Amino acid sequence: MTDEQHPEQGKALYKKELRTLQIELVKLQRHLIRRNDKILVLFEGRDGAGKDGTIKRITAHLSPRETRVVALSKPSNREESQWYFQRYVPHLPTAQEFVLFNRSWYNRAGVERVMGFCSDAQYEEFMAEVVDFEGMLLRSGLHFFKVYLDISKKEQKKRLADREKDPLKQWKESPIDQKALKHWDDYSQARNAMFARTHTALTPWTIVHADDKKIARINVIKGLLSRLSYADKDDNLVLPDNDIIFDYDAAYLENGMIAP
Repeated sequence: MTDEQHPEQGKALYKKELRTLQIELVKLQRHLIRRNDKILVLFEGRDGAGKDGTIKRITAHLSPRETRVVALSKPSNREESQWYFQRYVPHLPTAQEFVLFNRSWYNRAGVERVMGFCSDAQYEEFMAEVVDFEGMLLRSGLHFFKVYLDISKKEQKKRLADREKDPLKQWKESPIDQKALKHWDDYSQARNAMFARTHTALTPWTIVHADDKKIARINVIKGLLSRLSYADKDDNLVLPDNDIIFDYDAAYLENGMIAP
């Protein structure tokens, strides 16, 4: 019996599991607030990978006072003249805050690199600095996670087409979307270079198979909860599926674990 054969039953099971995990997220946040901790999660992935929906499910029942979603727009002329990381620093979490970046400073390694929005020198400067920058975040006491939602070319094509048809999703459309499929291979090369140069033991990239949105959302939440300690944690509940979510390894680019 599959979700395709019994969609309503599959939907009910998903909602039930999501609710139990959202309760765990509330437990985590209460612990975070009591301990004056700070959590930062970066979400990256191709256009249509499901970043918005995943973040929405994480934050749905969290305290709006201590939870922030950061999705920065195109930099201003003033910001373009600043140190690259400068525009991101004011949005970093302070004590008791849970902050999620919907795209992050890794724009420079992805969209900006592929679309020519930065120079080779700017790109190399970013690559030379980013690991040290993230190391400073860790040493400041931040709980820091980098999540990459990985989808296939077929699935991206389907989702981008859905955006065009659905009037409730058309706010997501952008000129960049229209070029995403055309530049699929360029984005793959940029992604691979990003993983190779910025995945470290202290700041690893977590990859999530995201062709199935519901399974991806469940496992992203489990992945975060499994890596954090908090009071009254249900360890059995938060075990992720390691075939869905896993830390980057260069071998996965060759064996199909990461979309080519």
